[in-house]
Amino acid sequence: MLTEYKFDTRDAASAAVAARMAGLVRNRLVRDGEASFVVGGGSTPGACFEYLSDYELDWDRVQVALSDERWVPNDHKDSNERLVRNTMLKGAASSGSILSIYDPDQSVDERCAALQLQKPQNGFACSMVGMGTDGHFASLFPDADCLEAGLQLDNERFYIPVRTAASPHPRISMTLAALLASEEILLFIFGEEKLAVYENAHTVDKTYPITALLEQRNTPVRLYWAP
Repeated sequence: MLTEYKFDTRDAASAAVAARMAGLVRNRLVRDGEASFVVGGGSTPGACFEYLSDYELDWDRVQVALSDERWVPNDHKDSNERLVRNTMLKGAASSGSILSIYDPDQSVDERCAALQLQKPQNGFACSMVGMGTDGHFASLFPDADCLEAGLQLDNERFYIPVRTAASPHPRISMTLAALLASEEILLFIFGEEKLAVYENAHTVDKTYPITALLEQRNTPVRLYWAP
């Protein structure tokens, strides 16, 4: 259920992740006529998104969902939606849509309830997530007030509110159960420090949030790493 791919350069890893995601999305389009897939934010996936934007897919039938989002306007510098729009949904991919999380007319809790009604019935072609040096993925941080619920494999919630000292903003995160409704999960990380956390979480210290993702047996996980 866990496969590792290690690359010499970050650019090579980014291109490989983009190729894998494009292939899975294309397969889902052929099968279902439409496709949804999940991406995370942060500093790691920018180049991958640029590569993905060049793939000739039927983007008008593709929806991008965010693994998590800070509760900030969509044009804010810290917005994951802004990152996706600026680096992926352009050029060949400009007709793709995104499932927006932030809504200024709702509270975080109200928005999570509203998003529950927008969960794709057929799940996701794939989910690409990153990981922090504290072992968090999506916005499921070690100190998050919702961590236990977020990691429950039978949780029916799509998104949940997150409050953590690691962020100055309230956040919304997909649950692990929602992410697992994917053909596969691509864990995409850079650097020796994160690789050490990944290896430790998988073999020694089972207290990291990422351990729950690595040890589940529902959905294959592929690690993509570069120094």
